Amino acid sequence: MPEVFLLAAAKPNSTLGDLIVVTLSFLILLLALKKFAWSSISEIMNKRADKIANDLDNAEKSRNEAEKLAAKRQEQLMNSRSEAADIIKNAKDSGEQSRQNILRETQLEVSRLKEKAQADISQEREQTMNAIKDDVALLSIQIAEKILNKEISTETHEALINQYIEGLSANHETK
Repeated sequence: MPEVFLLAAAKPNSTLGDLIVVTLSFLILLLALKKFAWSSISEIMNKRADKIANDLDNAEKSRNEAEKLAAKRQEQLMNSRSEAADIIKNAKDSGEQSRQNILRETQLEVSRLKEKAQADISQEREQTMNAIKDDVALLSIQIAEKILNKEISTETHEALINQYIEGLSANHETK
């Protein structure tokens, strides 16, 4: 049998026959592929192309959303910085206003305390002067009684007191 193949290969017409058989076989193979496998292969390729297109669209959408989020984050950061600067400015202003209020209240309190102290000093001085007047008047009456060995009348007593007080006031004012 191997000899038959050799004889067939030696014939020139057999090449043409082989060519026709191979071509027909190839066409039959193509028709079989088209009928049984082409729709499946075509469907798989279409699904893959759709998936790639969807992935590209999703990637573009994700990139756009990421850019929007980045811009929004940047805007929020700027707003936060602005708000922080406003809060700091308000705190400084409030602190300065509080400091000025405290200083003003302290100055008013110091002035009030000074006035009260001066009034107290004046009152003490007046009470002391009145006490001294009474003591001096009593002493002067006692001295005068001893000197005169008699009781002094009320009018004389008042005149002596007033004269003595005027003398004390003149002495006190010169000092």
